[in-house]
Amino acid sequence: MDDAFDAPAWLDRERALLGRLRAGDRGALGELYDAFARPLHARVLMPRLGDRVLCEEALAVTFERVLTSVGSYEDRGRSVWHWVATIAVRQALDLHRRRAREGRALLAFQSLLASEGEAVPERAPDEAAHLAERVRAVLAGLHPRYRRAIELRFFEERPRPACAEALEVSVSTFDVVMLRALRAFERAWRARPEDA
Repeated sequence: MDDAFDAPAWLDRERALLGRLRAGDRGALGELYDAFARPLHARVLMPRLGDRVLCEEALAVTFERVLTSVGSYEDRGRSVWHWVATIAVRQALDLHRRRAREGRALLAFQSLLASEGEAVPERAPDEAAHLAERVRAVLAGLHPRYRRAIELRFFEERPRPACAEALEVSVSTFDVVMLRALRAFERAWRARPEDA
């Protein structure tokens, strides 16, 4: 596959596409996407991520990075495929790291609430209401952006891209907000007296 992208005919076409892209022609990005998306998905992202949705997310971010950094790309006589594939590999690694961080934060959040549930074996309706009130009180004390991130993700159960859209940020920025929100919630939860 790499050899096909290093063929002289493709290299000439690719250089023309890069020139158009640097000049602001977004159609050139579409042509690069058409050429690279399938092999990036099959050969670079799927083996590393193993999940179609994550691969699509990584693919989108890869081409976003291509668009924003094409001005700094240096032609070394090889296909831009190698540069784009390197960007895709980095995106896959970033996704793994982010999911690990998000997973740890989510487990901490769930364990906080689970430990509250374990304190009383059979939670009576008034005790459940008390727990719900404590959660609402802690949420009310959080920064509004953090509170909204938790509400979107956990109470409204929206997927990450929908949460990011609701907060008008990128998915990666939403992940950072979510991680900070969970940490803020945990600190506030631990600091709040149970009978408050």
